[in-house]
Parts: sequence; C-alpha cells; structure tokens
Amino acid sequence: MFRTWIAVILLLSAASLAQSTPASSVPTARLAHIRHGVNLSGWFAQVYDAKGYTREHLQTWTTATDIALIKSAGFDHVRLSVNPQPFMDAARHREGSADYFSLLDAAVKMILDAGLAVEIDMHPDSDFKARLAKEDEFVERFADFWSMVAKRYAPLDPDRVFFEILNEPEMRDAYRWYGVEAKLAAAIRRAAPANTIIAAGARWDDDDDLVFLEPLPDTNVIYVFHFYEPHIFTHQGATWGAYYWHWLKGLHYPSLPENAAQVATLLPEARDRMQVIRYGQDHWDASRIEAEINQAADWAKQRGVPLVCNEFGVFRDFSEPQDRSAWIKDVRTSLERHNIGWAMWDYSGNFGVVTQKDGKATLDEMTVKALGLNMPASH
Repeated sequence: MFRTWIAVILLLSAASLAQSTPASSVPTARLAHIRHGVNLSGWFAQVYDAKGYTREHLQTWTTATDIALIKSAGFDHVRLSVNPQPFMDAARHREGSADYFSLLDAAVKMILDAGLAVEIDMHPDSDFKARLAKEDEFVERFADFWSMVAKRYAPLDPDRVFFEILNEPEMRDAYRWYGVEAKLAAAIRRAAPANTIIAAGARWDDDDDLVFLEPLPDTNVIYVFHFYEPHIFTHQGATWGAYYWHWLKGLHYPSLPENAAQVATLLPEARDRMQVIRYGQDHWDASRIEAEINQAADWAKQRGVPLVCNEFGVFRDFSEPQDRSAWIKDVRTSLERHNIGWAMWDYSGNFGVVTQKDGKATLDEMTVKALGLNMPASH
C-alpha cells in the first residue's frame, strides 16, 4: 500500500512538473512578426516552365517592386517557398549550388531589407516527398541539406527568419512522418539554436492532420495548418485534385441548396453531383468555418503551443468575386479571433492578392479589404 501511494505521489509530482514547464518558448514579440502574410509562389518553387529554375527566372519573377507593394498593403511577412531538389541536385557538382544560394541570399535580403519577416518553406514536388516516405537514406540527405540552409541563415535576425520543415508532406503514415519531422527539426536546431521552426501534420497540412500530431521535443516551434475548406468551393474549376472540380463553375459561398443543385447539373457523374448537392445542404458559412478552425485552435491551446495558418485562399478563375471575398473574410476573421497568424495563398498566382496587367502587379481592392488591410494611398 505504501509503495502504491509513493507511486501515486511521484506521478502527481511529474504531472505537476509537466504543467509548470512551458510548452512553448517562442517569444511573443517574434510571433507578432507573422500575423498577416502572403505566399510568394512560383519563384523558388513550383516552377513548371520547361526552362526550370534559371537565373533569369529567379531574378525577375518577384522583384523589389513586388516586395514594396506587399509591404505597402500592410502585410508583415512573406512565406518564401523553396524547392530543395534543384539545390540538392546542383550540389553534386563542384560549386554547383553556389549560384542558387546566391540568388536565394539576395531574395531573403530583399525581403528583410523591406522590413518584412520571412518563412523559408521547403516546398518540393510530390516525387521528392514520396522518397521521404520510403527511403531512410534520402531523409538523411534532406536533413543534411536542411542543416546547411539553417546554418546559412541563422546569423540573420532570428525574430524575422523562420524555418518551415516541409510543406504538405503527403505522407500517409502519420507515425513515420512524426519520426521524419523530429529528425529534420533536430538537424535545423543544431545549426540554428535561436530560430523558430515551423512544423506540420502528415498529409496536406489540413486541420485534421494537425490535430493528430503531438508536439515535438522542442519548445521553440510554431505549428501550422492550411485551410481550404470546403475544397469544392475554394478549388472549383481547378484542374488538379479531384477530377470533377474542373466541371464546377459559379458555386456560391455561403452555400445555397438551389445554387448547388443548379451547378450539380454540369457534372456527368451521379456521385460527383451528390457531393455538390451536399455542399449546398451543409450550410457552409462563417459559423461553419469557425467550427472547423476552432478545432485547430483548441488543439494548440490544450498543448500550450503557438499556431499559424500559412495557406488559405480561393481559386479566382471560376468563383464569383464577392463569394471569394466573403470566404476570405470569414476565414481571416476566425483566425484572428483565435489569435492565429496567417498567410494568404498567394501573391500573384490564380489565388492572388494581385492581378497582372501589362506586366504590372495591381492589388485587388476587394481581396485586400477582405483581409482587413488597407489599400495604399498611392496605389
């Protein structure tokens, strides 16, 4: 009996110690630098032009003028996506990756010089992530690469330079991903003791991936999720993802049964029509979005860790502008209600906060206002 009581006391003491130990050491002042951001896509990642990652592309895709426009709209940070594959391939040749790194150095400097913070996000293609899921040796190689990157940028202001382990890991085995992520985080931490790491869930960084995750054994970590729910609205007309999305056009938000039933007639398959009709009946509106985001917020609150949503947005080609803006506003408002920093997807792509005309980027006023920001006076 005595031993039982001793065991109980020890357990209670351990629990008390765990509760008194802070789960997060990320400074509040640091979190303040990543409240309102935007993704810089198609620059150092997701380059599908046949020429690839050329010097010309990397020097001209995003310029100081773009960065100044982002700053003038009231954004405080950017998420800079970097495909590690070209860097790692070039590194096999003597001085092969030096040119890539000099261009990345210039991009990071340009962002920081404008007074913005930067999330350096490893954003490879799917085949790269498939290798991480299967090949332990490839995980080792990627950890070495991450260590080199972290060491290179650790001397910069740690309050404004964040390291995001991997975008949307696409790993079905969530337990393997936890091990891979822990190894990559440890490699970053050895090279950059002061910088904050951004960690993700196993598959697509969705909120349900997040709530499966348990925090890493590192207190200087921010956790991340992406939010595109419901995809049937945010990705209507898209030619990737679910095949039937490309049939969708003019689906409204908030969802309306009559509108959904009408759009469903455009789809040839009964099963797909059912998904569209369900969207209309599911009452997707601000309260439905809040119910989703609240789950992620609760997960972070229970574990005492900071949370950001660094992708959310609506494919603009086939959605009505007022519906797109309403969705963006409802998501942004919910995130801010829960004190969750955000970065919209994206700056200049088909989800963009700007439109391109005659080679010039122009801020879309409806989108800027939906984000709670103000159009610059000179724009």
